Amino acid sequence: MSRPRKCRHIKCKIDAYYFKPRGIPLVDLEDVILSSDELEAIRLADYEGLYHEKAAAEMQVSRATFGRILKQGRKKVAEALIMGKALKIDARTNK
Repeated sequence: MSRPRKCRHIKCKIDAYYFKPRGIPLVDLEDVILSSDELEAIRLADYEGLYHEKAAAEMQVSRATFGRILKQGRKKVAEALIMGKALKIDARTNK
């Protein structure tokens, strides 16, 4: 049996929840869903420029967990950009 999921502290608040390629209707695009903890990890590491250890402390997770979350988030953003998919930010998911 796995451990229960730890609460992660998310400070990032956004107004836009979809990003898509210009000129293509949203109904014609596949979604890539970015969870709120993945967005927060990207914000802390890439936008704020924090080291993984400091960023992990901000989210109150281990450094290794932070690294996994960040890797998953970056992969999803890259997939959306390279494959021309819509990027949906889902504030309700933490997977």
